Amino acid sequence: MPDEEKVLLKNFRQLPRTQQQTLLDYAEFLSQRYAIEAEPVADHPLDIRRPQEESVIKAVKRLSRTYPMLDSKKLFEKTSSFMMRNLMHGEECASLIDEMEIFFEEHYQVYRREKSKD
Repeated sequence: MPDEEKVLLKNFRQLPRTQQQTLLDYAEFLSQRYAIEAEPVADHPLDIRRPQEESVIKAVKRLSRTYPMLDSKKLFEKTSSFMMRNLMHGEECASLIDEMEIFFEEHYQVYRREKSKD
């Protein structure tokens, strides 16, 4: 096992259970960022409803699935900042998710305008 993996595993084992799940969710989010898109992408947002209880990381995943036409690389910096505001600064999930939904919708409107020019 490479040294980086050993350090990651050591740190993971030292975390409380809830933080372990947060780390796993974040790792999955990052791996999706680099996944190759194989299927055709929808041109309009998918109807994926917001659950009553949702973490910021799960909301990022849901919104990424809701807006599959958006370039995740363009959204990465801002979505990461939402996650950090929650994880590091303790900002409330619900208000951050409200902001994220607006952020994704704004990017979708830009996408539509650019697509209509083509």
